[in-house]
Amino acid sequence: MWSVSGLVKLLLGVILMAASSSAQGNSSKNVVCYQGTWSVYRPGLGKFGMEDIDPFLCTHLIYAFLGIEETGQLRVIDAYLDLEENSGRGNIKSFNALKLKNPVLKTLVAVGGWNEGSKRFSLVARDPSKREKFVDDVVRFLQRHGFDGLDLDWEYPGQRHSLDNEDRSNYITFLKELKEGLEPFGFILSAAVGSAQFSAEISYDIPAMVPYLDLINVMAYDLHGPWDQVVGINAPLYAAEKDASDSSGRQQQLNVDAVVKYWLKAGAPAEKLILGVPFYGRSFTLATAEGNQPGAPHIGKGIAGNYSREPGVLGYNELCEMMEREEWTQKWEATQQVPYAYRQRQWVGYEDPRSLALKAQYVMDNHLGGIMIWSLESDDFRGTCGQQPYPLLHEINRVLFGGNTPSGLTTESNRESPSEGFSCPADAPAGYIRDPDNCSKFYYCSGGKTHNFDCPSGLNFDLDTKSCNYSGSVKC
Repeated sequence: MWSVSGLVKLLLGVILMAASSSAQGNSSKNVVCYQGTWSVYRPGLGKFGMEDIDPFLCTHLIYAFLGIEETGQLRVIDAYLDLEENSGRGNIKSFNALKLKNPVLKTLVAVGGWNEGSKRFSLVARDPSKREKFVDDVVRFLQRHGFDGLDLDWEYPGQRHSLDNEDRSNYITFLKELKEGLEPFGFILSAAVGSAQFSAEISYDIPAMVPYLDLINVMAYDLHGPWDQVVGINAPLYAAEKDASDSSGRQQQLNVDAVVKYWLKAGAPAEKLILGVPFYGRSFTLATAEGNQPGAPHIGKGIAGNYSREPGVLGYNELCEMMEREEWTQKWEATQQVPYAYRQRQWVGYEDPRSLALKAQYVMDNHLGGIMIWSLESDDFRGTCGQQPYPLLHEINRVLFGGNTPSGLTTESNRESPSEGFSCPADAPAGYIRDPDNCSKFYYCSGGKTHNFDCPSGLNFDLDTKSCNYSGSVKC
């Protein structure tokens, strides 16, 4: 029979294991944040530079974009901005230096994007020598600039070009060879992928691509926009009631829930599936001011915002400022679980903290790998709308991590000056060192400099995961 003390110890052990499991479950969530580097050229308060990134709010930062040549070579699109040569601004160096502030942060570079198109990817993917050149260029670039991996953003295999080829199968070969080239160096390979079934099944053999990707960033947005005949919300969580009457079944696929269910059913493991969410809305000009419900007719794109300056698109930062200056009617679409707003003949379907909290909870409920954000510069990153900076990103982290940042670290936990009794040796390689006398303290050494961190109360630094973890789960 168990003694009372034995039962107490057993119960404590169960509680600690449960707590450890919960902590590991939360710490396994990813917050993958893209930054559109051209946003540094935006006017006024919309200008977004490296100094505006909070490196503690994301697990992965993705630098967007590099291009691809028909030869398989990487192409730096804005050499003056990205590089230091010829008196350039050295954006890439500043981007990767964010890891000196948050040593558990991972940085990736994205190749592709919508504007890069599909044809050049197709030409490279079909040619073994060009694929080899691309893999070699990528490895060299990541090593040279200090990135942790590559995000492949081919939009989209088998679409947007007229080549008679086998993009769908070539894409798998491309991923396989990329993985073989990156894996020996410990580099991450992720991909941004199309979302809705009728498009994704053209481009992807999902079970075949899964083994080669660490993260699958599903772009579950742009599900409705000015290309539709009627106004619709950018990324509805669920289908609208009227979607059920669509005999083709296409409209029923254009919501987050349908996208996720398709990818899971098609063979994507939940832990690799990263739900992409937009920090911008799709806007329209209504046919009449009175016809302002979802599904109303429109005559085209909405007016451009002050920062993005692109008709039909409004970043959350642009929109929240507009709503402070002007009288907008804000509505909540209960079935689709997203907001929309209108003013005179301008109409926008967008995201706010409430809708993103619901999407983050959906990630938790369905045990997905995390959330991907497009993109940082569209959040209210300055906090000009009366809230804290990055209100959207903070709300996602609140749901995924219980109010903490992904690592439990913050800007305040990073002290630049060395602590008493410890400093990194001048010849120490870049990396992490845990304090020999205090497991809740750790350091990042780089070039002889010591960057000091303290884990939040009750957590210790885990040398295996390179993050703060429950003390019961850390060998100290």
